Amino acid sequence: MTSSAGQTLDLDITGIAHGGTFIARHEGRVVFVSDAIPGERVRARVTDGAKSSFWRAETLEVLEESPHRRPHVWKEADISRDPADRAGGADLGHIDLAHQRTLKRQVLTEALDKFAGSGLEAPEITPIDDGDGTGWRTRVSLHVDADGVVGPFAARSHRVIPVQSYPLARRRVAAEALSLKNAKPGRIDLVQSADGSVHVLRRPERGRRPAPEIIKEQVGERTFRVDADGFWQVHARAADTLDTAVRSLLEGRIDPAKTHLDLYGGVGLFAASLAELGATDLVTVESSSRATEHAKHNLDPFDVAAVTDRVDRYLAGLPSGTQAGAVVLDPPRAGAGRAVVEGVHALSPDAIVYVACDPVALARDLGTFRDLGWNVDSLQGYDLFPHSHHFEVIALLSR
Repeated sequence: MTSSAGQTLDLDITGIAHGGTFIARHEGRVVFVSDAIPGERVRARVTDGAKSSFWRAETLEVLEESPHRRPHVWKEADISRDPADRAGGADLGHIDLAHQRTLKRQVLTEALDKFAGSGLEAPEITPIDDGDGTGWRTRVSLHVDADGVVGPFAARSHRVIPVQSYPLARRRVAAEALSLKNAKPGRIDLVQSADGSVHVLRRPERGRRPAPEIIKEQVGERTFRVDADGFWQVHARAADTLDTAVRSLLEGRIDPAKTHLDLYGGVGLFAASLAELGATDLVTVESSSRATEHAKHNLDPFDVAAVTDRVDRYLAGLPSGTQAGAVVLDPPRAGAGRAVVEGVHALSPDAIVYVACDPVALARDLGTFRDLGWNVDSLQGYDLFPHSHHFEVIALLSR
């Protein structure tokens, strides 16, 4: 049986899928449904019925409500609005915070069971503040349509939604976002730096883009220079949280006589962590030349070698027999991949810390490490992105 978009179904939601949608079945076929909660019965409209293996649908109405459902934290994304008019970016915002973290742990559990092999227990997903999960975004990307309307995209769409609130954003970021009017079509990024100032980065579809603006971020007593549109953690407390976690995992494991590696090193956050733990022979590798230049500046007190290169290419180019002390990996959402995992394994490091923003990519890479003889000694989970399906996991591996 095939379906055209627009068919309405009454569905029982049985689970959560990686990516912030929820699982139902219709006549034996999996249906991925937005804006639902496991245990609910919903009326949903099929948005993609072209595939024989699964369909996609959006919730129109909740027929039997979960006790974990709440009014959406972002009123412009609430189920009371038509799906086409729901703002995207807070796909779990209709679920109470504690249950969000339960569901995120379930996603990680299923990923580990499927890809990492048996015997790994997913950790609790720990909140990093005791608030209501709002007001944490220091970085917000908005869009401007052909009519000059500024706002986020609708969920799973490129349609700009005008809004009157940005509850996940820091207060100053939200205020600046709401003041934007009649911009040129394209994108606008708002970034709040460590000093509290908000930088508005306009990215019109046409015309010359401005030169990169440099801002400063703070972690403990350390200051990091970074391009305003370059990578830095979005949650106001995320960089501190991850730095503390990496330090605690590698405390006492740094042999000053060995070479230590910070892979996908960005502007040097974890290289600085390694240096302050006692690493004196230290290399950070990053494919972005702009980030590497900032890393050289940020790490100048530690005399770290900052290399611009793809991580897989850098590892492949090391002389045979090269050995390492500790290795920190913080790959992008796609994960490190087999070539990088095998390249790290070939260095026979004393310990590996893997910082992951995607549970499935992490599980795949952990499966490869375990096949090569590595043990996963520790898994820690952090809810750095409340009201969205994203979260962070840090793994410690040893031979």
